[in-house]
Amino acid sequence: MAGLYFEEFSVGQVFAHAITRTVTEYDNVSFSCLTMNPQPLHIDRHFAARTEFGQPLVNSLFTLGVMIGISVADTTLGTTVANLGMTDVVFPKPLFQGDTIRVETTVLSVRDSASRPAAGIVEFRHAAFNQDGMEVATCRRHALMHRHPQSRTA
Repeated sequence: MAGLYFEEFSVGQVFAHAITRTVTEYDNVSFSCLTMNPQPLHIDRHFAARTEFGQPLVNSLFTLGVMIGISVADTTLGTTVANLGMTDVVFPKPLFQGDTIRVETTVLSVRDSASRPAAGIVEFRHAAFNQDGMEVATCRRHALMHRHPQSRTA
């Protein structure tokens, strides 16, 4: 597994994810249409040109998904039971088509699961930055993580 098991996480651990992603117009328009979001700020270049931003904004839910998705390979790939929730989602700066996202993840807490002895809960803080180093998104995420198979039988 590429992901880490519950026991392999520690508070304060930081992951500077190597994967980056340039967001395209296709990504933004397709995601907005697939999720039934007709907001012209995302899908209408001429409308968006008349706003304070001067160009389309990337759909914030796409930004959130890419931010968390980039973290998966280093943290939870194949070792997660489920996401329990995301909180404190913030978009401090706009993300535009053509911007490239990089992500850092910090482990905020780890605790045993009261209901699942073969799992534990890890709280992550994800932060996404554009190519200029400006923070464009953050969130806290709680994930139910498998314990290492050897620790379950010991």
